[in-house]
Amino acid sequence: MESTTRRSSGGGILEGFYRVVMRRTPVYVAFVITGALLAERAVDYGVHKLWEKNNVGKRYEDISVLGQRPVDEQISSNEVLF
Repeated sequence: MESTTRRSSGGGILEGFYRVVMRRTPVYVAFVITGALLAERAVDYGVHKLWEKNNVGKRYEDISVLGQRPVDEQISSNEVLF
């Protein structure tokens, strides 16, 4: 019996990825650094949105007397601010 190993000319996804990205060191390093920067931005954005959602009404900007938001109602002299 003759055993022959055939390589497909098209290659798989991993082989294509290897040929494009991982074969040359500078391209691979650029890929890793770019991926790290994009992942950091995505995590930062997600954590920031989660923090804002969980702390609505508790932040400095949400307090109308202290923050930037306009007062919706007039505060009478008898009401306590805090």
